[in-house]
Formats: sequence, structure tokens, C-alpha cells
Amino acid sequence: MDTFTDSMAWLAKRDGTMVIGHGPFTESGDLPADGVAFYVQTFALEDSKPWKIPSRIERISLESLPSLIPSGPSIECTWTPPQAGDFAIVFQEIMAAIHSGVFEKTVPVVTELGTVRHSPAFAIIQAMMRQNAPLQSYGWIQPNSGFAGATPELLFSLSSNHLETMALAGTARCEDCEVFAVDEKEIREHEYVAQTLVSKLLDLGDPQRHLREILDLGSIVHFLSLISLDLAAPISPELLIRRLHPTPALGPLPRTPETLAHLFEWRNRLGCPLEFGAPFGLWDHGHFTAVVAIRGIWWNENQLRLPAGCGIIEPSRLINEWRELRLKRESVKLFF
Repeated sequence: MDTFTDSMAWLAKRDGTMVIGHGPFTESGDLPADGVAFYVQTFALEDSKPWKIPSRIERISLESLPSLIPSGPSIECTWTPPQAGDFAIVFQEIMAAIHSGVFEKTVPVVTELGTVRHSPAFAIIQAMMRQNAPLQSYGWIQPNSGFAGATPELLFSLSSNHLETMALAGTARCEDCEVFAVDEKEIREHEYVAQTLVSKLLDLGDPQRHLREILDLGSIVHFLSLISLDLAAPISPELLIRRLHPTPALGPLPRTPETLAHLFEWRNRLGCPLEFGAPFGLWDHGHFTAVVAIRGIWWNENQLRLPAGCGIIEPSRLINEWRELRLKRESVKLFF
């Protein structure tokens, strides 16, 4: 494997390979007709040139990564936990909006801050690239800053006319898996996401939803419903992104300009990175895959940000959501 450069992007694919792009990158507002390009965007889809075209690429087998990327040291970081009071205020505002009929569900994000003595980039890249399926490693690295993670959530993959996506919502500790499987609140939260995704695909073909299952990620579990369909007519990756993002797993339900504005304001107040929860994609010679940029770390110089979101619906309770946020952040720290 080439040495890490100042400018780099990567995505682990579900076919058992990883595509790594090396800079300098050319930025474009249009999808290239062919070749390889990474899709790097903000949650609000504000970047007018999200297609990042690398100067060169390399392809690596995920099986070979442990030998190519030796395990690195843990990050020696001083973490500053988020303030419960700040989240509690946002939680109460959300519950008031739910009770008034503005929302059925929304997803605030809390961010834990960290400080390191030395550049964390190499340790973060090593840790994230080494994560295995069902996680998909992703990253966007610039000089002295970047973000990288290992996400369990696929926004969609598009190959010819075949589309695959998933509903991933509902969270618990692995040791609580038995009661999680029958938890009414967690099932209801998941069904909001799954049913909304299916409804957004109905005019594109005949979506097939698979049975709800439990995805075991080691320290935590989620409900997972796979969804697939064959498109009745071609549609571009950009149009699919705008149709599906943000799903209710990371965004509001219903998704309107008003509810999105509320969510953007809450994310900003709680210090959420702009790209957290955004689509992160790879265009690879006509095939496109977009994951949801969660379970990652953002950094600038020696300052780290570790965000996590939680789905809030009417039965949600403050203490349970606060615990879920900590559980998700701790699962990222376990990567190291």
C-alpha cells in the first residue's frame, strides 16, 4: 500500500475491496461520465462541488489490510464529555414540537470534544481502515484535518438498474439483545424509517422489503431491514441522494423545509460536524455506493470531535436517549 498522503479519500466496498483515492483532487459539480470519483458532502447538501476526482487510485483487498496496515497505538486523548443540560434543553424543545404535531421523529446530535498532543490522523486512519464487515470504512483527509469512520449504514448502492438500501434504526447494548427484540419503542422507531424508505421508492419500481433482523456490531445492536428494487427507469445518483437523504434514521419525519430547519439549528447548537450523517459515496466506473457518515471522528489539528445521534419519538425518555448517545460514542472509541 502507498504511504498516507496529505490528501486522500477511501471507501470499503461490500465486494471485499477498498478503493483509495490520492490527491490532489479535482472538484466538480457534475458526476464524471466514467472513472472514479468520491462524493463528499455536508448533511445539508450545501457543497456545490461534491464530486472529488483523485489524481490516482489504488485498490486493496480487505483481507490483506491487516498485513498492509499494522495495528496502531491508541489515541492519547483528553476527552471533554458533552453537557447533559444542553442536550436536555434540545430534548424538551423536540418533545414540545412532537406534542404540537410538527414532528413524529427527529434526530439530534451530541458531540464529544477531545484534545491530543500530536496529530491524530495516522492513528485514526489505521483504526478505521482495519474495521471489518458489516462496517464500511470511509474517510476524507486533508492537510491537518479530516474525518474518518466505519459505518454500519448504507444509504444506497446503484448498479445498472438495481438499487439496494436499508433501514437501520433502534439501538441497544448487545447484552440487552433479548429484550431489545421486543421493545415497542425501538421497533416503532425502526418502522418509521423502514416504511418511509419504502414509500419514497414506490414510484421507481417494486421495492422488496426483507424481514426485520438484528444487526450485531459487537458492543451494540441495531434493527436492520434490507430493501431492494429494480428501477423501472434510469435515475442519477444525485437525484437518488436528494430523494433518500436524510432518511428518518438521521433526519426528521415528516421531512419538510420547516422540520429540516429545526434539525439544522439543533445540530449547530450542539456542535455537530457539518458532514456527520451526510452521504459519503464512491462512483466507480458506472457503479455508485453511498454510505451514511456516522461512527466516525472529525479532527482539525489536535482538536477532535466525536458525534453521535439518537432518534427521538413520542415515547422517548431523556435518560434513555442520553445513555444511547454515550453507548454510540463508546463504540467508536473501541475501534482504537
